[in-house]
Amino acid sequence: MLLNRLPGLLVKQSAAALPQLLVCSGIFSWGAMGSGPVKGFTSPEVQQIVTKKHDPTMNKISKEEGEMATFAAGCFWGVQLAFQRVPGVASSMVGYTAGPKPHPTYKEVCSGSTGHTEAVTMVFNPDLVTYKELLMVLFDRMDPTHLNRQGNDRGTQYRSGIYYHSEDQKTIAENFIKEVQPKYKDKIVVEVKEAGQFWPGEDYHQKYLEKGSQKADKGCLEAIKCYG
Repeated sequence: MLLNRLPGLLVKQSAAALPQLLVCSGIFSWGAMGSGPVKGFTSPEVQQIVTKKHDPTMNKISKEEGEMATFAAGCFWGVQLAFQRVPGVASSMVGYTAGPKPHPTYKEVCSGSTGHTEAVTMVFNPDLVTYKELLMVLFDRMDPTHLNRQGNDRGTQYRSGIYYHSEDQKTIAENFIKEVQPKYKDKIVVEVKEAGQFWPGEDYHQKYLEKGSQKADKGCLEAIKCYG
């Protein structure tokens, strides 16, 4: 099922663990246009966001108490793990959004026929992490100038996106893109749309890399090993 990501690099785990786990390389250095893997988060500003000193109880809020954010940046495994490590992100879920077909499966989404993109939706505490800071983390995870492609993953299902849950989030996202555009040689092509129906991914996709023994602790700067 996952052979389309990188054939020949799958290893079997014990029966009690996940069925399969990719041997992965690390998150790409998008500042160098995908020139190779790097360790941890790339920019000092994002490292400060991730390692922010805080009261751990601020990470435990409900959907009603916090705000929602939904992003897409290629393979959702690594994106979810990156945000799991951000103080203020209380919970997260991978799934599929921005497509018309109801109840899409992973196989259908991977075919590119449903119009969906792999995405991560999360509940965050705005008293600890701002929406703009979440956008900084998002852009640190991807090359926003690549259309329908991140790392080794190609297709409309890997397009990058910011799916806003309020007009305030929309404004922040649009202003952020204007602010950072001069840092890139090519035009930023991240789609900015109102958040629509989010279809949860299959259970085995949820926190996939954490289940594969990669650390999800708040403040962790270790390399996230995942193609895409």
